[in-house]
Amino acid sequence: MKKKSYKVGSLFAGIGGICTAFEQSGCEVVWANENDKHACTTYKHNYPKVKLYEESINTLVERDLIDDKKSSKNNMVFKPLKAIGIPEIDILTSGFPCQAFSVAGYRQGFNDEKGRGNLFFRTAEFIEAFKPKAFLLENVKNMNGHDKGKTIKVIEETIKNELGYSFIKFILNSKDFGNVPQNRERIYIVGFRNESSYSINDSTKTGNILTHNFNIPKPIKLTKTIHDLLEVERQEDKFYYNSEHQYYKELNDKMSSRDTIYQWRRVYVRENKNKLCPTLTANMGTGGHNVPLIIDNFGIRKLIPSECLKFQGFPRKFKFPSGMAASHCYKQAGNSVVVPVIKRIADEIVRVLSLSEE
Repeated sequence: MKKKSYKVGSLFAGIGGICTAFEQSGCEVVWANENDKHACTTYKHNYPKVKLYEESINTLVERDLIDDKKSSKNNMVFKPLKAIGIPEIDILTSGFPCQAFSVAGYRQGFNDEKGRGNLFFRTAEFIEAFKPKAFLLENVKNMNGHDKGKTIKVIEETIKNELGYSFIKFILNSKDFGNVPQNRERIYIVGFRNESSYSINDSTKTGNILTHNFNIPKPIKLTKTIHDLLEVERQEDKFYYNSEHQYYKELNDKMSSRDTIYQWRRVYVRENKNKLCPTLTANMGTGGHNVPLIIDNFGIRKLIPSECLKFQGFPRKFKFPSGMAASHCYKQAGNSVVVPVIKRIADEIVRVLSLSEE
């Protein structure tokens, strides 16, 4: 029997890391939303057929809510989301930024007007509007303890009590779960529709409950090294530190191994002795600072943008548009996700949803 292709909508899509993973899992990405204009350029370069809403999620939700004032304060109107032509989906993904919740938002959930500006609540509005069969949320590990635990508590209560979905939370590191030699921990939340009463930790499990069938990915052996992802050819001069650079002496004195990746930390050189790439960050885009460093056959250099994509697990066919500034490329790579980790989660979501189709 032919495997069902589930339709995916992606919020805060960035350059398309989550979309790439779900496509690799056999899904069809039918629309995406991203606000950063440079990330949008890269996304369209690699996914020209996906409908991309190039605007803030706030304006995407609010621009057609003309009749909202006629509704009661606690009765949100979601029809405009569909009225503006956003296609129906089976799975919603969202890599929303982590924000603190206002006291009002914390008390009232996403129905509270003061809490609407929080971008998780915008994601919640999409879940409520489209009622996907499942969703995947991705965020930084620190969200788990953010604002003394209030943030994750609000998210869980909103997902279960207001949206009616199950809440499956776990933290994965790319080096342990994606066979990618980067030290990158992220929190993931998966939920299934109409299963708010169930948990993967329930002592008694029922075969037709999707939440009970979902398995959090198990660790896998890391077989790849940094050398599997580094280019061996000479790169452009702009990526190298020559003897006239103000940091060259310090870098040259401290950098000695070709089997590790270094970082310049304002006033000192840090060696990542675990032989992994450190967590790539969006700060790499600020003037080229914070970009990990290596020694190759031609000298000391930064990782180039295409290498950063490989350390995020993107396939080789994924490219930055020609002529895009390196600073924008670094920022986009640092803001993205580790594709193989997401694919393992996507595979499991697809597997579990397919059980309900049998």
